[in-house]
Amino acid sequence: MGNKDNSSSTSAQSQMQIQKNKVDAVLQLLRKPSPLTLKQEKFCNEACVARFLKAKGDNVKKTAKQLRATLSWRENLGVDHLIADEFSGEIADGMAYVAGHDDRSRPVVIFRIKQDYLKFRSQKQFTRLLVFTLEVAIQTMAKSVEQLIVLFDASFFRSASGFMNILVAALKTIGEHYPGRLHKAFVIDPPSLFPYLWKGVKAFIELSSITLMVSSLDFDDFPDFNNFTPYPRAASLRFNPSSVPTKGAKVGSCSSSRFSFTVAHHFDSLKPWYLTLTDKPSFKVGPTSTPVLGPALISPVNARSYSFASPTARNMNTLRKNFFPSTPLPQKTQVMDHSGINHPRTPKPSFLHSPALFFKKECHLSKTEKCRESFIPFLRFYRRPYDEMIYRSKMKPPLGGLISIVSPQIRRRHMSVSQRY
Repeated sequence: MGNKDNSSSTSAQSQMQIQKNKVDAVLQLLRKPSPLTLKQEKFCNEACVARFLKAKGDNVKKTAKQLRATLSWRENLGVDHLIADEFSGEIADGMAYVAGHDDRSRPVVIFRIKQDYLKFRSQKQFTRLLVFTLEVAIQTMAKSVEQLIVLFDASFFRSASGFMNILVAALKTIGEHYPGRLHKAFVIDPPSLFPYLWKGVKAFIELSSITLMVSSLDFDDFPDFNNFTPYPRAASLRFNPSSVPTKGAKVGSCSSSRFSFTVAHHFDSLKPWYLTLTDKPSFKVGPTSTPVLGPALISPVNARSYSFASPTARNMNTLRKNFFPSTPLPQKTQVMDHSGINHPRTPKPSFLHSPALFFKKECHLSKTEKCRESFIPFLRFYRRPYDEMIYRSKMKPPLGGLISIVSPQIRRRHMSVSQRY
């Protein structure tokens, strides 16, 4: 056992050393044309280069080429100078934000882009909004977390091609410049023609294998995780006093549409409450023809609603009728000859009739069911209402902009003054 542990530890150390040597080789290729700036050195840390290496199959030259292209792309887009003040309208409407973190501390990013967004914004502005949201999500990650989850809400789109342009641009940006960051992506309520377009496009998208389509109608049976209100275990209008018109309020009594009971004020009474029928003749039970007896007598059978009565009480009349047969059974006069009866033969065992076939069907779920099951842990983020202040609290400088510098007290006072006038 000791030799196996030593061999496994030495092999792990050798793999780590090989990985570190590849990372150093990539950094050397990056520094050959010109030295990296401080921000580029900060971006090209060991974990980042390792993610690019894994995406390129541990090829040093391809990794260095991809990293060089990413560094120039970040410089042209101005990623290091993105602030929240540029996207104040999008943040106020909740078009793109970090909804929270799942059970494994991975940030969940939600995009609720409207269909007419690209009519007033360019593709570059959408890319800047996408990158800004991803940078905020990366800032909220713990040291041991490297991936995130993206939810694309397509319910605002009626055009499948319009949503396809946004989705393909987002997935290509994440795949090329943020490799290894995306754990799963969900497309929620896409247009009706989108699945047909997706079949022809997904072969050219690197992250298509982890992009799943779900419908929010499949989760209507699930309770709302945030606005969940406890409901009474049994609610009935029959025993609701507010639904019954009463002639006058009586202290110590309660009435329903069928029965009423009164609590006695004497504590030494042997019967602290007594049950009586209401004055509605349509609900009277039992013999009421004799004027001497007055109202019907109440027994444990007719004093309870049949919905709450025991099965024996509900079927008492049926048992009385059917317990003894009305006509006596005929006596046996013939002797049956069991030798002439042809019993069915037991069929030969077949593979198609084997129980293993049914277990195989249950274990292997369809693709739709797998997508549905994988989306359940993120349903609470999709249903949770958007809060701008909570999202802004996740932004660290310099992404937060000037609004994040203002203290919450001054910000709250400014909002109250603006609402006053």
